[in-house]
Amino acid sequence: MYIIPAIDILDGKVVRLREGDYNQKTEYDVSIAEMIEKYQSNGTDFIHIIDLNGAKGDFSNQKALFDVIKKTEMRVQYGGGIRTISQVTELLDSGIHRVIVGTQAITNPSFLDELSREVGKKDDYANRIVIAIDVLDEVIKYSGWMESSPIKLMDYVDRCLQLGFFRFLCTDINKDGKLGGAAVDLYEKLLNHSPFIKLIASGGISSMKDIEELAKLNIRSCVVGKAIYENRISIEEIKAWNLKAMTSL
Repeated sequence: MYIIPAIDILDGKVVRLREGDYNQKTEYDVSIAEMIEKYQSNGTDFIHIIDLNGAKGDFSNQKALFDVIKKTEMRVQYGGGIRTISQVTELLDSGIHRVIVGTQAITNPSFLDELSREVGKKDDYANRIVIAIDVLDEVIKYSGWMESSPIKLMDYVDRCLQLGFFRFLCTDINKDGKLGGAAVDLYEKLLNHSPFIKLIASGGISSMKDIEELAKLNIRSCVVGKAIYENRISIEEIKAWNLKAMTSL
C-alpha cells in the first residue's frame, strides 16, 4: 500500500476540513507551492490535490492552482470541479497522473457512459481515472459533500465497474478531519463486495498504526492530510513506508 500526501485548497489557502464542513476548516500558514516543494525535497513523488472551491462549483482557484501544478515533476492526483469530459481528457493529456471525478458522475446519468467511450480510445486512461465515493453512513454525498444521492453504494460501484472504471477513492465523511482512525469496516465491506477494485482509502488516518491496519486489507493506497499538518505522521515516515512498499511490489 502506498501513502499519498494530500493538499486541500480553499480560497487559495491550504486547509483541512472536519467532516467535509466548509465552516469547520483549519488553515495552515503555508502555500501550495511550498507544500509541493516540501514533499518533493523530502523524496515524495506523488501528491493528492483537491480544489475545494471547485468541488462546490466555484472555479476561482483553478488557474492559479494549475499554474503551480504544471511546474512540478511530481505525479499529481487531482480532483475538485471536474464537470466535463473535455476537462478530464485535457488534464490527462497535459500530464496530470490521475483525475478524480465525483459530482458529475453521480448527477449526470450519461457522464460515465460518455467518459467510458472517450477514455477507451486511449491506452491506460481508464487506469488514471479515479471515481470518488464520499460516504456518510453509507449514503453517497456530492457537491462538496453538501448533497445526498439516492444511489446505493454497492450499486454505484457495480455500475462503474461495468463501464470499465475500477479505481475508487473512498472517503468516510464521519471520519474525515477528526484524526480518529480510518473507516476499516467500510473498506472491508467494499472489498468483500468487489475484491478486485483498486481502492484508495481517505479520511481519519491519524498515525502509522492506522496505516498498518489499512495495509492488512487489499487497499492499493491511502491519502493522508491532517495527520501530516498536525505532526502525527512525518514526511520521513511516509518516504520510508513508500520505499518499502515499492520494493515489495
